[in-house]
Amino acid sequence: MLTAEQIDRYHADGFLVMPDFASTDACDRLRARANEMVAAWEPGEERSVFTTNEQERVSNREFLTSGSSTWCFFEEEAFDDTGSLRQAKELSINKIGHAQHDTDDEFRQFAYNPDLGAVARDLGMTDPRALQSMYIFKQPRIGGEVSVHQDATFLWTDPLSVIGFWFALEDATIDNGCLWAVPGTHRGPLRKLFKRNRLDDPAASDGTIFDDLSDEPLPAPNSPDAVALDVKAGTMIVLHGLLPHWSNPNRSTRSRHAYSLHCIDGAADYPAWNWLQRPADMPLNAL
Repeated sequence: MLTAEQIDRYHADGFLVMPDFASTDACDRLRARANEMVAAWEPGEERSVFTTNEQERVSNREFLTSGSSTWCFFEEEAFDDTGSLRQAKELSINKIGHAQHDTDDEFRQFAYNPDLGAVARDLGMTDPRALQSMYIFKQPRIGGEVSVHQDATFLWTDPLSVIGFWFALEDATIDNGCLWAVPGTHRGPLRKLFKRNRLDDPAASDGTIFDDLSDEPLPAPNSPDAVALDVKAGTMIVLHGLLPHWSNPNRSTRSRHAYSLHCIDGAADYPAWNWLQRPADMPLNAL
């Protein structure tokens, strides 16, 4: 699937932009299915909110069990001071996660694309396996910031193998919260690990912690070397697991729907302390 130049670009920059990887029809079908899922979903008492702020991150039951299920998570700014939604439910969801690629036919068809498996193998995976996925809405006006992070912090393997495949289902622009990265920064160390600290009770609400590995700072969002990954719908961005990347809040009137699929090498070890776990009767499937 990839040319030698594309492979070299990925290893040099830590990311690779592939326009027109997904067809317009495939993007439209996935968006329609996500909207159907949100319309049918009824929130539980916990009303899980997704945040990337470490001080505010709460790993509740809905989050920790979503590795083998599909759940909707609200935007941080979805609720007003009285606890009521500021706008309609369908405009208040941050993301759907994390196993829809194995629990829903439309998402399964999109994820298990032979061309995607070929890309993973071209980049060195011997046994690419789909680990988790997220449908991200980046809602108009309240679409939350995703702070600078490395995917390997949350999906560690030994040796490191995680690769993120991020699909723009709508045009992603600076105005509506496109991805940003600093080319080449994947050559730095992994700064943190996000771990379960109560393996005896995986659904415990206080069951995760961050372990600091390096005090080397992550790139700042205002870095002069930062590159805006401003892309058209249908583009796939491939992200190295050590690449620091982020996206800004969406204060525009346009959404920025995207789908993210994270894969690991089945030949690598996946520790039991990773936050995302699946039951033995739900093994990871090959791309």
